[in-house]
Amino acid sequence: MRDQMSSFDIARMALDINALAGARCRKMYQPHYEQVVLRLNPKEVPKCDLVIVRGQRVYFSQRDRPMPTHPPQFAMLLRKHLSNARLTGASQLGFDRILVLEFDTKDGRRDLIIEMFRNGNVILLDQDGIIIQPLTHVTYETRTIKKGEVYVAPPEPMDPRSWNESQLQTVLQESDRDLVHTLAGKMSLGSAYAHNLCTLAGLDPNQNASEIEDVDKLYEVFQKMVGQIGNSGAIGVVDELFEASTNPLEFDAQMEEHCREVGPIQLSGDALTIEFESLSHAIDAWKGGYDSSALARREAEKLAEVTAPGQADSVEEKLARREGQQAAAVDKLTAKGAKQQDIGKLIQENWAHVESLLTQMTKSIDENGWDETRSAIKKIEWIESADPESRTIRAKLPDENGEPALTVELHLDQTVHQNAQRYFAKGRKDKQRAEGAKVALADTQKKQKKVDKQRAKDEAAGRVSSKKRTKKFWFERNRWTMLSSGQLLVGGRDAKGNDQLVKKHLSPADLYFHADLHGAPSCTLKLKEGFEADPNPNPLLPEGVPSLRLTQSLEISEHPVDALTGAAQMAVCWSRAWSSGGAAATAFHAKQGQVSKTTESGESLGRGAFVVRGNRNWYKDLSMELTLGMVAINGVPLPMVGTHDVISEVCQRWIRLTPGTQKKEQVATKIARATGLLQDDVLSALPPGNLSLGENQGILD
Repeated sequence: MRDQMSSFDIARMALDINALAGARCRKMYQPHYEQVVLRLNPKEVPKCDLVIVRGQRVYFSQRDRPMPTHPPQFAMLLRKHLSNARLTGASQLGFDRILVLEFDTKDGRRDLIIEMFRNGNVILLDQDGIIIQPLTHVTYETRTIKKGEVYVAPPEPMDPRSWNESQLQTVLQESDRDLVHTLAGKMSLGSAYAHNLCTLAGLDPNQNASEIEDVDKLYEVFQKMVGQIGNSGAIGVVDELFEASTNPLEFDAQMEEHCREVGPIQLSGDALTIEFESLSHAIDAWKGGYDSSALARREAEKLAEVTAPGQADSVEEKLARREGQQAAAVDKLTAKGAKQQDIGKLIQENWAHVESLLTQMTKSIDENGWDETRSAIKKIEWIESADPESRTIRAKLPDENGEPALTVELHLDQTVHQNAQRYFAKGRKDKQRAEGAKVALADTQKKQKKVDKQRAKDEAAGRVSSKKRTKKFWFERNRWTMLSSGQLLVGGRDAKGNDQLVKKHLSPADLYFHADLHGAPSCTLKLKEGFEADPNPNPLLPEGVPSLRLTQSLEISEHPVDALTGAAQMAVCWSRAWSSGGAAATAFHAKQGQVSKTTESGESLGRGAFVVRGNRNWYKDLSMELTLGMVAINGVPLPMVGTHDVISEVCQRWIRLTPGTQKKEQVATKIARATGLLQDDVLSALPPGNLSLGENQGILD
């Protein structure tokens, strides 16, 4: 299939989609800007996803694929028009790489056009063929894909399936290319199937197409290939290192590494092939693992923007960029000044030639005027142009052989000496500017050495290099931590944060935690969202700082008991119990369905407050103790507080915290200076109230 499906692949996929005619379209998703997923509910067969990777492939899959909590705009628009719509059929436009899905909706017919050429597109049409919305707006030479425009398909290519032998003969004779490129382009076969057709027909693919005389065998083989489109199976072409594993995860990895091709038609040659029951099964085995991680890739791309170059450069980066610019300016000004002075010397060396041009031009202008003079100089090879407004000409100086060479600007009202002196003055000015740039460059290099020296000290002390960020992780607006299971626990900082956490981030699978104190933060324990080891750690991190990455697909199906206890302890440490002077406190957890804003008749709730009904799970005698460690989340160095067992196991550098008398601002400053973390990040991680520093490992050494 290469990077894009061929017309043969599209033809088979249209048949496969047609086989599910009558299926209901339940939900539409867009886990990545490159992907659109339609969740179908067919009759008498399991639910499945129609995965559309724009410009590349379309196939059915039953993989578990995480979807975004907040659907993008295009997915929401598809839901508006296609929710509960009935798929009535699918068709291929001619033999082009375009699929048309037809739906019967409550508002009438809707068509979803899937274009698989170039960068691809997904376009929703109404019953009149008007574009409701495309995935991507684009303008071609003959058509415009834009909301409100009538959808116009590209010029339809010839459909070789309807050709007879004489038509095929005509196409070959009129071609000026070799056989394989003619078959791939004129017949819309693509490279792989074109080579396959040449091999089966016993023809040289590099032979000129116009030289093929007997097309009987070629036509016969092509018809056999066309006949295979209606079959149900598919093949995958793999290399000799492929050994099929019974483990699905291992099989995915093997297919991704060793598979070279999948398709609905058996390819010739000595290539090793494996069979699949359908084209969708073959594509899913090859690319399904990659496609199912689309949401994780998109989240990683968003988070990569947090530290993207140019958003919040460090002092070191700014100085390095400034040094490069100043060094380039010195070289440029020095070279420019030398060139200007060289031109002045050439004008003096060609004194007679320049004086002759000035004299002749001045005389012609006085006698004939500017218009006739400008017309006349078109025939003179020594003068390029003349400007009446500035009274200048662009003239050429002779080279060593007396031929026109360097072009210079001459003022008619100045003598030869004055024209030369003008260039000498420009050269002196540029050289003076170059000297000034050298002074600035030396100052920048001095500052750069100072920064490099400080960086070396920071590296020796194990301090991270942090910089202010224009974008932060969503959970940083709240209090957050990681539990022993890797799960993310988030707690509100204020009444507004409490409301947002419960309304937006407390799903049915999550748990609600709260300390048994008035005004304590509402906490959400996420089931599937959390942290895992980062396979691609930030290479700039010092030793002893673990690298984690966000994930929304933790491999757990229920909340572990030890994680629940840790979450309860964090809930009380984030409450006013920390500053009350107590040594222990109580907390509880409840399910999402027990948490409500609805009160009894005559009662009311303030902002950030909730009613919890039903049985609660209590945790008593929870210790008032936290530990702060250093981690990197998606490459960004951050402080993370949590229970001592978790932080000491994950982090090599940590410090224990208990309620005390030291102001948190002073503690934040001390930790920030020792670690290189931003003071604001440390301050936001510390518990609410004064504290004392306890056992320390690698933080304040």
